[in-house]
Amino acid sequence: MYQDLKAMFWWPGMKNDVALHISKCLMCQKVKIEHQRPSGTLQPLEIPQWKWESIAMDFVIGLPRTRSGYDAIWVVVDRLTKSAHFLPIRISCSMEELARMYIKEIVRLHGVPSTIISDRDPRFTSRFWGAFQRAFGTQLSMSTAYHPQTDGQSERTIQTLEDMLRACVLDQPASWDRKCQSPLCWYETRERSLLGPEMIAETTEQIKKILTPTTGVGRAIKTKKPNPRYIGPFEILKRIGPVAYRIALPPYLSNLHDVFHVSQLRKYTPDASHILEPEPIQVREDLTLPVAPVRIDDTRVKQLREREVSLVKVAWSRAGIEEHTWELESNMRKDYPYLFSVLVTFLCLPLFVYLSVKMHDRVGGKEEWQNEI
Repeated sequence: MYQDLKAMFWWPGMKNDVALHISKCLMCQKVKIEHQRPSGTLQPLEIPQWKWESIAMDFVIGLPRTRSGYDAIWVVVDRLTKSAHFLPIRISCSMEELARMYIKEIVRLHGVPSTIISDRDPRFTSRFWGAFQRAFGTQLSMSTAYHPQTDGQSERTIQTLEDMLRACVLDQPASWDRKCQSPLCWYETRERSLLGPEMIAETTEQIKKILTPTTGVGRAIKTKKPNPRYIGPFEILKRIGPVAYRIALPPYLSNLHDVFHVSQLRKYTPDASHILEPEPIQVREDLTLPVAPVRIDDTRVKQLREREVSLVKVAWSRAGIEEHTWELESNMRKDYPYLFSVLVTFLCLPLFVYLSVKMHDRVGGKEEWQNEI
């Protein structure tokens, strides 16, 4: 802007005025990254002195339901030794059942921990869980909004667990609560193992399945580069500790915890020309934007070794931006059946138009027209 203005205008302090104007631009404050020293450092947690004195816990949800009815995993990690318990649970089970399982699997084996690190899952923020832990004398430490470093022990363990699940139950997703087996060179008792080129081909195919990145139905598509880096501005209500602030969030962000680390915030420079209106977006708890399928643009059949898989090319819409991914047709029909009704309507339309034109152009009798149909 300074170079463009300098070609035609000049006044004293022109460069400083341009820089001041740009610093107050509302759009620039939303999309430009800050090249400044970080505003605050992370506050490290105290290192535990004994095994299972301080633990971290979290849930892995969205798993396929097993024959025993389990559809989630409760991950409990010792912060000192990094050893962990993986407890299969039903996501719909009550807090009383979780409390009994906690006593049976954790307290019975390792005693009562002094602190529990977790995120702000509704189960961990419930009154029952808080009163239950206070009765044991355990302190609950929960993370602030979009700050996974707090419970990084459990998050990192969950990453390893998910990698193992993808590799071990790739062909049998409904049996993840059993002992893990390798999908490579799987053979029954008294059956000779595969050797030579066949084994290499099968291994390569399984590795491709594991490493192929897919968006998946219901997941959040990665943020595109043209999207704004910041939303707001919002009012600061209170300072929480040395490096966290409580923010006045609007109703459409009520699903987020209102305490943020200073590294997630940016100073707003006000200006009289700014028109601050509510932004029509809904942000999830992990600060990703919801995505919805718009239409199906194409179909294809992928040939695997022993079966064929039907795929559809889905157009997803997020905040007015479209992205395309290939998804399983069976999953899309199950979760978004209306997309396929629209597809059938458009496919049948040319046939209807063709028959209508033939009817108008037909000169023969009624019987000949019916025979042609």
